[in-house]
Amino acid sequence: MRSVLVLFILFLSTLFVFPQSNKIKDLENKRKLALREIESTTLLLNETKKNTSTLLSRINLLTEQISSRQRLISLLNDEMSAIAEQEAATEKEIVILTANLKGQQKSYARAVEGIVLRKQSGNKLLFVLSGSSLAESLRRMKYLKDYSQWRDNQITEIKEKQKLLQEKKAALEKSKAEKKALLGNREKEQTNLQKEEQVHKQEVSDASKKQKELQSILQTKQKQADNLNAQIEKLIAQEVARQEREAKRLAEEQARRERLKRERAERAEKAKREAARAAKVPPKTESPKEKEVSPKVETEAPSRETEEVAMATPTVTAENFKLSSNFAANKGRLPMPVTGSYSIVGRFGTQQNSRWRVTTNSNGIDIQARAGAQARAVFGGEVSRVVAFPGFNNCIIIRHGGYYSFYGNIQQIFVKQGQKISAGQALGTVYTDSDTGNSQLHFQLWQGTNKLNPEPWLQK
Repeated sequence: MRSVLVLFILFLSTLFVFPQSNKIKDLENKRKLALREIESTTLLLNETKKNTSTLLSRINLLTEQISSRQRLISLLNDEMSAIAEQEAATEKEIVILTANLKGQQKSYARAVEGIVLRKQSGNKLLFVLSGSSLAESLRRMKYLKDYSQWRDNQITEIKEKQKLLQEKKAALEKSKAEKKALLGNREKEQTNLQKEEQVHKQEVSDASKKQKELQSILQTKQKQADNLNAQIEKLIAQEVARQEREAKRLAEEQARRERLKRERAERAEKAKREAARAAKVPPKTESPKEKEVSPKVETEAPSRETEEVAMATPTVTAENFKLSSNFAANKGRLPMPVTGSYSIVGRFGTQQNSRWRVTTNSNGIDIQARAGAQARAVFGGEVSRVVAFPGFNNCIIIRHGGYYSFYGNIQQIFVKQGQKISAGQALGTVYTDSDTGNSQLHFQLWQGTNKLNPEPWLQK
């Protein structure tokens, strides 16, 4: 009974430890992601030249890096707390296992001592034959067999518990080592955070000395962004209108095909009825002229145009619906529209910058990448437009059913208008400013004529 109770307690402990292990694993994955973000930002900072026009980009990158570093430290604290809880649970298991093992070893030792004292081990046959009856001898034989089985089971259980105890102790030592390593990492990250905050403070100080110049740069960029937004809205509206016209045309074509089909059926039915009536009337001599006029009209073969209409492909609206449904189902799982290391340095919507006394508005996000990075399609679709805008170089719009994605600031283009593309396909090389070293992609997402915040749609 005691053994069953111990096993039940161990089972309950296991139920607690398993979720803790999953929690630690999840925290570890999040920590690795934060580290990758920090590494990406560090690479981009190192490649961004330090001058007036890049001060704001550097400040944005440093802000992102500090945020990632703070998140990393928080994750390290959570991971250490989870490991401490796991350690406490493991220590309890070890105490229970140790006590149970000692009790079992003592019980087995007493049983062996009893056998030795009674010298039953050498007189098993005599013990069986000395029964007062055959039934008692059989019961003694069964007793010896059960007792022997019990001893074997006890030996096996003791060995298994010893092994489990060793595993638990090894797991405890491993947890302590991991906790110690995390503690060292936390101290290192806190030091890095302090350094980054100092650099950020210095960059902001440098920028404050050039406030008027930076305000002018921001205002110029905002004007370019406003012009871009207006042009994109116009292009998207035109594309949506074109798709609506195409859908209407195809609907009319479909209606025309149905009408032609009904008319052919009616003519065939009419010809059939007339043929039936003619079969009942006695035959008479017909003039050649009458022969010429007869049923040719009714059995006329469909025209080439009618055949082509009948063989037309399914409507675009069905294709659009399917693409749109698939696109919507992938929210949060779309790939980043640039290759390699990246950092989001410009956010969607209206941003109030009290430090520079400038309000900025963006219909998309700005993603800083490394020099030579490629823009890539976030989803399959068709290249709707390839255009150029001042301040944003070459730009590409891709239609994904009822959704549209926009890629701006591309130097070399790999695709053309009307081309079908797949998810992840390279669209072109992101433009790199030789004066600043900046490589930024401007990315927008639309559902019809409604602009969307792209960040929640992208997988990080």
